[in-house]
Amino acid sequence: MEILTELQNNKTMFFNFMREKYPVFHNSNIFLRDLQYAIMSYFEKKEVKVKYGPAEKIALQFAEYLEKQNDITRLDNSTWKVNFSFDSGVKEEKEAETVQN
Repeated sequence: MEILTELQNNKTMFFNFMREKYPVFHNSNIFLRDLQYAIMSYFEKKEVKVKYGPAEKIALQFAEYLEKQNDITRLDNSTWKVNFSFDSGVKEEKEAETVQN
């Protein structure tokens, strides 16, 4: 299993998981260590062991990917601002239902 690819393909699921332990919401800050430990916990639930060092490297790579997608904005070497809203997905689903009816 390619861990970084899994995160990139399932970022909504990952952030919903992360939100259960950490305060992640639109315009909040997220920290490298929060990403790192969330990655370790997320994959532990999937019965995949990710050690501390590799998790840090993956967290940095994932953050770089999220920056390129404009999902987060870098504030310093280990802090980013969240640019997306968790509510937008719900809103889009409701709009799609309205159009169908």
